[in-house]
Amino acid sequence: MSETPYAVEMKDIVIRFPGVLANDHVNLTLKQGEIHALLGENGAGKSTLMNALAGLYKPASGIMRVFGETVNFNSPKDAIARGIGMVHQHFMLVPTQTVTENILLGLNEPRFFMKLAEYDQKILALQDQFGLRVDPTAKVWQLSVGEQQRVEILKTLYRGAQILIMDEPTAVLAPQEIDELMKTMRSMVDQGKSIIFISHKLHEVTAVADRVTVLRKGKVTAEGHSMEGLTKRDLARLMVGRGVIFAVEKKPQEPGDVVLSVKDVEAENDKGVPALRKLSLEVRAGEILGIAAIAGNGQSELAEVVTGLRPCTGSVKINGKEVANKPPIVAIKQGMAHVPEDRTGVGSAPNMTITENTIMKCYRENPIGNGWSINFTNARQRARTLKEKYDILAPSVRTMARKLSGGNLQKVILAREISAQPQLMVAVQPTRGLDVGAIESIQTLLLEQREAGTAVLLISEEMEELLALSDRIAVISDGRIMGIVDADKADINEIGLMMTGTAVPAKSMEAAG
Repeated sequence: MSETPYAVEMKDIVIRFPGVLANDHVNLTLKQGEIHALLGENGAGKSTLMNALAGLYKPASGIMRVFGETVNFNSPKDAIARGIGMVHQHFMLVPTQTVTENILLGLNEPRFFMKLAEYDQKILALQDQFGLRVDPTAKVWQLSVGEQQRVEILKTLYRGAQILIMDEPTAVLAPQEIDELMKTMRSMVDQGKSIIFISHKLHEVTAVADRVTVLRKGKVTAEGHSMEGLTKRDLARLMVGRGVIFAVEKKPQEPGDVVLSVKDVEAENDKGVPALRKLSLEVRAGEILGIAAIAGNGQSELAEVVTGLRPCTGSVKINGKEVANKPPIVAIKQGMAHVPEDRTGVGSAPNMTITENTIMKCYRENPIGNGWSINFTNARQRARTLKEKYDILAPSVRTMARKLSGGNLQKVILAREISAQPQLMVAVQPTRGLDVGAIESIQTLLLEQREAGTAVLLISEEMEELLALSDRIAVISDGRIMGIVDADKADINEIGLMMTGTAVPAKSMEAAG
């Protein structure tokens, strides 16, 4: 009896873009019924390689086989027909359509008449099966980033894919949900499905993967290596070519005066549904208050209320000055800095240069601004200084922001915000989708702000990050604060329960807002 063929074989794959060799003779094999981790820094070529397997890119050379048969995909439809489904890091969704419509898009059924209510129920049943909650009738534009990622996972599962490419699927899940997803992935491979799992969370890779392939700058540094005996440090060194500090050092310090005061705030989300309910909290100078919540529970709306991007009732004060329902410039003048969740759509102007992006908060002032004109000589010199200080990897300060990797774009945003010497920083998902080297840099910058006396409101769905950086953690569920815990004494299971709406009598708990 012949040996069972690999689910996927990719041999000597070469993919080029203008001026860039994205994949340089890359090999990858996926066995039937295994979870194969694909690791690498941002820009290492992971997504490019998987986009070729998903039918989005055509390799310049190389061979791809699926279940032993050589394939040559012309479109994602060809890949889907071969049982390959990809959960993309950057969502492939139509904003104006509902969740159900997005999941059905491109399928042969239904063809002429669509009984949406019937399919809504099928989607709900699928959600129950995999523990991925999202309103099937909601329009995609109304959903949080986390909810949109769940739609992508549901879309792939609905198609019954035999080979699943999962690009950062756990980035927006609570600890318990991550555990459930891991169990689901194991259950799927036990039934013969095969999974390629792209993740920057090395502890997840060591916990769930059978084998690993590592890319660095488009080349393979480890090919199909068994996970047995591999540690997080081993994986990090293969990814970035050097040792990585996993536990950033947070020095003990006493917080100062209250910088941000939020009292009895209520706000609605984009669907007109209450997102914040009588929420109150304070952040002091020199402390990081972390916000722990499952995506879609009001944390994004909280950031928008504080930064002047969403109307509310109640009080929001920065250094004693009311900023609620006022233009963002009012909060900025009170020393507010903002690192938004959407770094391309909100945090930067993709079609502008690094120079133009770094002067967005200071173009009105000398020596950059002078009446109606901008001194671009001074602006470029300032950008070059920031580029060097924050280790922004780009050919020059004239490089367009859209050409930067996620980590380098995030450094541009942080350079702009930190150089304004803020008294309050609102940082939303600051390390989402970044590799271990970039995460280390961003987290170090946030702790430096804390040491400089800045009050930091940190909204993150990375539990390890919240525990490592925060002084206190406020847990939000359904727009309400379930409790505030001391990060040094926090119990991750109790936090997880509170994130899902269960009240927990924790010893380190403060009175809920």
